[in-house]
Amino acid sequence: MDLPTEIQHQAMGYDRTATMFSPEGLLLQVEYAEKTVRLGSASVGMVCSDGVFIIADKRIEDKLVVQKSANKIHEIDMHIMASVAGILSDARILVEKGQVLAQQHRVTYDSPIEPESVIKEIANIKQQFTQYGGARPFGVSLMVAGINEKKPELFTSDITGNYLSYHANAIGENDDKIKEKLRERYKEDLTIKKGIKIVLEIFREIQEKKFNINRFELVYIKSSERKFQRIVGDELKGFIKG
Repeated sequence: MDLPTEIQHQAMGYDRTATMFSPEGLLLQVEYAEKTVRLGSASVGMVCSDGVFIIADKRIEDKLVVQKSANKIHEIDMHIMASVAGILSDARILVEKGQVLAQQHRVTYDSPIEPESVIKEIANIKQQFTQYGGARPFGVSLMVAGINEKKPELFTSDITGNYLSYHANAIGENDDKIKEKLRERYKEDLTIKKGIKIVLEIFREIQEKKFNINRFELVYIKSSERKFQRIVGDELKGFIKG
């Protein structure tokens, strides 16, 4: 009787280290980490004609939790933000690396860092943890958005340390369904306001009865202002009606 492939891998020990390839050419600890990311709450980012934004589902409804302590979208610099899906404690380390990098750049060059420089450095760190023994991969996918001079940009890195630039993208729970709807509705001339409305409508369609506007937070940066703006919960209702 043939055993399932995954059980064979466990029996042979291919999934016991992040540095050992399986006979199929896979790093199984990396594959498992990608499953962890898809269990995390969703974030959606979009580049618009007048700036860039990220909407994140915090998925926290406990009244005892102070909501401000559970932000999913982090400020890297006043013109750059990052959102995550997966193990949040892993993400905190990477976000702090990005914040330090941004401040070092300001001190050294007296100018704001480019968003791609931040995501590239974070992606390099994630790659190292798939190559060297004694450590596991970071169980987090990270989305970075910001303004480069006056151009809005959005990047996403995966578990392996690859990163790509996007017009719009989703990470976390139901990311495939969200991206399918984004492909249908995204247009390059969308404003931030119209883009936010589209993303909230997508969340409502996918989550159905579970949809609760109070679980979401929004951060946007306008190209003209280059300033980090956060909106949470009930304040988002205006975008649905608009």
